[in-house]
Amino acid sequence: QVQLVESGGGLVQPGGSLKLSCTASKITLEYYAIGWFRQVPGKEREAVSWVGSESDTKYYTDSVKGRFTISRDKAENMVYLHMNSLTPEDTAVYRCAAGAWASEDPEEYDYWGQGTQVTVSS
Repeated sequence: QVQLVESGGGLVQPGGSLKLSCTASKITLEYYAIGWFRQVPGKEREAVSWVGSESDTKYYTDSVKGRFTISRDKAENMVYLHMNSLTPEDTAVYRCAAGAWASEDPEEYDYWGQGTQVTVSS
């Protein structure tokens, strides 16, 4: 059974940084498009960043451009989301997902992690 597991969430003060990690069992992440999504209770799931399997082109939702960076470590079968200059509006459960096509549409992804909580608060 394919499993994606996120880690790295936590409580951070506004302006702080976190690095989220996503690893997988039974699949090799470099062969998949990867998306990072976040969700706040009562709101729709939001695509934060996504990257194709064969492309170095990385995509970001407008609210995180210049602050977040998605990256891969192929040797470690990991994908990261580096988050800087965090604001309370970034508070959410963050989930990684793997699929065939890089997209902001969650329906394009086949495998999902359970998520890691990010809380930005003073």
